[in-house]
Order: sequence, then structure tokens, then C-alpha cells
Amino acid sequence: MNWSPLTASRPYNWPLDGDWSAGDTALIVIDMQNDFLNPNGYFGQMGYSLEHTRAAIKPTQSLLSAARQQGLPIIYTLESHRPDLADLNPTKRARAEAIGTPIGQSGPMGRFLVQGEPGSQVVPELAPASSDIILHKPGNGAYHATDLDQILRAKGIRHLLICGVTTDVCVHSTLREANDRGYDCLVVSDCCGAGDPLLHDAALNMLLNEGGIFGAISDHQSLVRHWATCDQEAYQ
Repeated sequence: MNWSPLTASRPYNWPLDGDWSAGDTALIVIDMQNDFLNPNGYFGQMGYSLEHTRAAIKPTQSLLSAARQQGLPIIYTLESHRPDLADLNPTKRARAEAIGTPIGQSGPMGRFLVQGEPGSQVVPELAPASSDIILHKPGNGAYHATDLDQILRAKGIRHLLICGVTTDVCVHSTLREANDRGYDCLVVSDCCGAGDPLLHDAALNMLLNEGGIFGAISDHQSLVRHWATCDQEAYQ
């Protein structure tokens, strides 16, 4: 079933090319993992407040439930490195060491940002379904050194719903990468979070520039209502 454009989005009615459907749209859930959302994880051990990032968990639960009912492909990304850290570039390694939380260092949830460790797992509240795709990424953006673009193009995806943490870093990096590759993106604002709410707001405001230069913004409730309305119209 095709859905009509979402009018409850800014700065344009998303998507730009009109109709969209579960056949050409995917939901990308970025880095909703223990290392960024659990106090014992990497982010918490750096001393950042988790209040704003964890606020995104409950709305994301609702978004995931609705997206699964509609049959959207769901892709989870996890920022995590190989256990031997062979994919950790020297600059990222040095930056993490300079702030006192070296990547690969042992912490309460295992080695920071390392594949297979408890810290690199999706938080229990948002546990993936067996049909969901899990994508490990060594950088901020989900396209860097991954097969995300190949997966999306193989599935015929043209539109992306994007949520996760942090809004100003990994979400925004992925958004910009997707935009350059021709995907029309909708950021689900209340399903995103940042260490500093001001950075969250600033990252979202950037999307309003030049008529939506990187994509559009909405919230999970608007999406859920829109799907429900389209479902009702389809059965009338």
C-alpha cells in the first residue's frame, strides 16, 4: 500500500517525490546501544548525562512497533570495532585516549565500543527482531566502511526514517551521507537524543535550512497517526 505525503513534517511534506510505502522505505535506528544509553557504558563513563538520550527510548519503542506492523525493513547500527581494533583509525584512537576513555578499554560493560561486548548490544527495551538487520560501523556515519548502501539499494529503498543517538554526531553524519547518495530522509525528532539538548536542537534546526537541505523532521506520533489514517482510508 502506498502512503500519501506526510503533512506533519517540516520544512516540506515528506517525501519530496510524493507517495511512499513499506516497499521503498526503511527505518534506521542508530546506536541505541548500552555504550551510549547505560550509565555503565562508554558515554556514561565519560561523564555525560544520559537523561536526554534515554528519553528517546520510549518513543522509539512505539515507532518500532508501528513500523513493524506496517512491514518496514528495520536496520540497527552499532558503533563498534573489531576485537583486535584493526579498524580503529589512529585519530579516533588518540581522541578517545585524550579524553580518558580509550576505545577497547575494559569497563563495567566490557571493552568500550567493541563488537560482542555487552556495551555494544542494543538496549533491552529496543531489542531487535529476528528479521531486523544489525550493522556494525567503525565510524560516526552508517555508510562509512559498511555495506549499508548496498543493502538499501538491493531492497529498492529510496526513503529513510532515521532515529537514534546522538542527534548531533552519528544521526547527523548518517543523514548527510544518505542525502549525498540521493535518499530522501525524515528524522524522527523525539526518537533522537544528544548529551546536550542544545546540540540536539541545533542539529534539527540545520535541517530547516534551504528548504530542508538534508531532509525533513517529524515526530513518532505524527508518523503513527499518519499510518493509521492511511490504513483507514485503504479499507473504506
